[in-house]
Amino acid sequence: MTTFQLDDFPLWTALVTPFNDAGEIDYDSLAKIVEDQVQAGNGILICGSTGEGLAIEQHEQYQIVKFICDLQPQVPLMVAVGGANLAAQSAWIEQCNSLPIHSYLLTAPLYTKPGIIGQTNWFKALMDIATKPCMIYNVPSRTGVSIPVETVQNLAEHPNLWAMKEASGDINEFLGFVEAAPNMKMYSGEDALIPYLASAGAVGLVSVCANAWPEATHLYVRQALTGQGASLFPVWYNAISPLFEVANPIPVKVLMHKQGVISSPVLRAPLTHLELASDSKVLAADTAITEWLCNSRNNL
Repeated sequence: MTTFQLDDFPLWTALVTPFNDAGEIDYDSLAKIVEDQVQAGNGILICGSTGEGLAIEQHEQYQIVKFICDLQPQVPLMVAVGGANLAAQSAWIEQCNSLPIHSYLLTAPLYTKPGIIGQTNWFKALMDIATKPCMIYNVPSRTGVSIPVETVQNLAEHPNLWAMKEASGDINEFLGFVEAAPNMKMYSGEDALIPYLASAGAVGLVSVCANAWPEATHLYVRQALTGQGASLFPVWYNAISPLFEVANPIPVKVLMHKQGVISSPVLRAPLTHLELASDSKVLAADTAITEWLCNSRNNL
């Protein structure tokens, strides 16, 4: 297995899972989008919420992870761990430990809303089993509960705690996590916020946009991390918004289909591409980012 310094990858793409029109995994498209990320130099997160992980059967998730591992991409791979069943997620980690992956994304338990002790026990149990560095994920809009600062304090010295993906949208929460665990790397979980959070200590982004714009998003993050955030407005702010007009990953899959990157915009139920009434905004965003990238290359 190729060894990577995870901190050398400021951008991780929360990879979509492409399906064909029948709703089956499209492995040809999957190979293509993995290669696009490799060419851009982006780390890859597999089967997260953008990858519709909760709608994909466990054996299918394993097949996806194994397929990507077999491609031997020269970028690090992260596998998502979600749900609310500790035994099932522990078994999932044990299964993936034997694969040539490089890290895990551990989401707070879904729907159940555990408190400080429950979350501490959850994350500790999973990190104890993992043989790879772990990124914990604060996304209250999906889990129904924030990760308390006290939970992070309880976990701060765990040898497998590497990073946090922070998607609360609350700068005070972000700063609280930085103070609670100064050795934990902070990544923005929201594409639009990396220019702001870079100045507050973020070292990178776990991105949805990078699916459609792998090279451009890589440059966007690099510029944000080198203090060029002001130059990214208004193009990136305006372009990001249409990708979240309806539930992620509907708009980005519609756009990738229009780009010819994936064969179909189909999603697994309960999501459907039919939620997006018009593709005009995502296509306009695509044009704007393409022009921005061309201009940025010319200015290098």
